[in-house]
Amino acid sequence: MFAISFLFTAWHRTKNAALNQGTNKSNDNDTNFATKITAGKLILVIFIPFAAGYFLSYLFRSTNAIIAPQLTSEVGLDAGDLGFLTATYFLTFSLFQIPLGILLDRYGPRKVQTLLLLFAAGGAVLFSLGTNTIILALGRGFIGLGVAGCLMGAVKAATIWFDDRHWPLINGSFLAIGGLGAVAATAPLEIMLAFFTWREIFQFLAIATLSVSLLIFIVVPERKTSIALPTLRHQIFELGSIYTNQEFWKCAPLISTSLAANMAIQGLWAGPWLKDVASLDRGPVAHYLLLLALALAIGSLITGALANWLEKFKVSLLTFFTVSMLLFMISQLLIIFELAPTSIYPWLAFGLLANSAMVVYAHLTRFFPNELSGRVITAVNVMTFGGVFLIQYLIGEIINFFPTGENGEYSSKGFFWGFGLALLAQFLSFIWFILPRSAKVG
Repeated sequence: MFAISFLFTAWHRTKNAALNQGTNKSNDNDTNFATKITAGKLILVIFIPFAAGYFLSYLFRSTNAIIAPQLTSEVGLDAGDLGFLTATYFLTFSLFQIPLGILLDRYGPRKVQTLLLLFAAGGAVLFSLGTNTIILALGRGFIGLGVAGCLMGAVKAATIWFDDRHWPLINGSFLAIGGLGAVAATAPLEIMLAFFTWREIFQFLAIATLSVSLLIFIVVPERKTSIALPTLRHQIFELGSIYTNQEFWKCAPLISTSLAANMAIQGLWAGPWLKDVASLDRGPVAHYLLLLALALAIGSLITGALANWLEKFKVSLLTFFTVSMLLFMISQLLIIFELAPTSIYPWLAFGLLANSAMVVYAHLTRFFPNELSGRVITAVNVMTFGGVFLIQYLIGEIINFFPTGENGEYSSKGFFWGFGLALLAQFLSFIWFILPRSAKVG
């Protein structure tokens, strides 16, 4: 993973060698331009390009929930294989988060995101050609690496270009666009499968990813500063101030376990649960997943806007987060205990509340100096996406412990214990989060 850091270093030094003489003179002008740029232009040149990248990230993340039957029948995967294959996206995603944070703070989101999306495009091509678990997992892993910076690059761009009062709303809006990517991976993807194979669809996605990479490179401006960059060694050393901070360790476990449960379940296991536990046919399953993804998109926007609004009345982001997490865990209890197995409402509640944890990213980026923002958000992501890998994979292995039905359907007991494990991790993290902080923070 760190090898990619050298690509950015070489690119940065080559460009600086050509522009070095004019950079210092232009810094003040660029800063003045940044203060005068209109909100409408910020939406066009900052929000839309990065939102397009996050849309593709979530689309890639969620596709296997729909194409799982094709993968299992064509390649011959069991539940454990399917869980591992899908989770490799999150493994590479997680492993790259620490170098990603350094790169974002050092070179900015434009350069980083442009190059990373090229890896995602290559991974999509490799996945489309895969005929066995190894090739498919490698392709999925390259996709995860390539989209590792889509949300964090977007959040970093928000900290650079937008006022910090609007960060919860901007971050929520990015998440809403990602939710639309999850929407595209449900019923629309099911419709496309009637006309194209899943391999052809991933080839289309490779072209779309390459296009977004070019869009970010061409459209997004650089916001230069006269402040000299610290050495790479110093930036790595500064990670210690994050990983030894009490506030970080209070927030990060609950953020990561809740987001991990959301992504592991919504991105893969919700579809099999609806088919095998709720006994829904393929059409209704796609319909339910569509509604779940819409709830995810709408909920992301609402929670960001609501958290932003409540702050005006002195309701902190942490208070909002606490209440949201309680409701999110209740929605999972309804699903785990099958209190209304064919009802869409528990799943709608799950989707509406699933990304509430993202409001705490704004809290943490305010808590630390702005020059650390990239490393702060990616430090949380190391835990989040490592957790997704473990939860998504372990749910599959737990399901494998129980015999399948006559028609190959998974046992409801497997889902009970698998989903229950994810909920237990959230509950323990929640107890840790609400314990009083010590007087000395940091």
